[in-house]
Amino acid sequence: MTKQELRKIYKYKRQALSLHAIEKFNDLILIHFQKSELSFLNCVHTYLPSLKQIEPDTAQIIRYLEFKNPSLKIVVPKIDTRSGIMEHYHFNEKVELIKNVFGIDEPKEGKRISENKIDMILIPLLAFDKRGYRVGYGKGYYDKFLAKCRPDTIKFGLSFFEPVDEIDDITSFDIPLNFCATPHQLYSF
Repeated sequence: MTKQELRKIYKYKRQALSLHAIEKFNDLILIHFQKSELSFLNCVHTYLPSLKQIEPDTAQIIRYLEFKNPSLKIVVPKIDTRSGIMEHYHFNEKVELIKNVFGIDEPKEGKRISENKIDMILIPLLAFDKRGYRVGYGKGYYDKFLAKCRPDTIKFGLSFFEPVDEIDDITSFDIPLNFCATPHQLYSF
C-alpha cells in the first residue's frame, strides 16, 4: 500500500481505539521499549504526543530514561511552518508550552539544541513496515530533521499497531527506523 492509503487506514484505526486500549497499549509499549539494548544516552529528542492524533504517549518512556540517567537532556521539537523545518529545544518542567497551528504542544521559547547533539529520537508515526520505513503525517518535518542528524543517532518509533509488509512508495529521502516498540513486540531493523 502507498503512504496515503496507510495514512487513511491508520488514522481511522487510532480513532477506533478505546481509552482503556490506549492506556493498556502505552503500558505495553513501555515494556517492549525497556527490552531495547540502548547504549548510554546523553540527549534524547521526543515528540510531545497529540491527543487529537491519538499518538503513543512518550512520558513514561522519558521517565524511564531519566531514571536510568538522571543527567539526561530531553529535547522537544518546535515547528516553523514558514520554512517547513523543526527547531529543537531543551525541555524540562520550567519550559512553558504553547499549542502550535496543528494543536500540538511546543516550547514557547528556550535553549536551542543542534541536531548533532541528539543521541536518540522518539519518532511519531502512523504506520511502519517490516524494513523499518515509516509513514508520518505527510508534512516532511521529520524527514528533513532525520537527514540532518548524525548517522549513529538512534531512530526509535512507537506504534499502537504491528508493521505492514511493505510501504510501496518509499523514496531515497525516507530514512528507516532502528527500532520500533509496539504493544506486542520490539522490532529491530
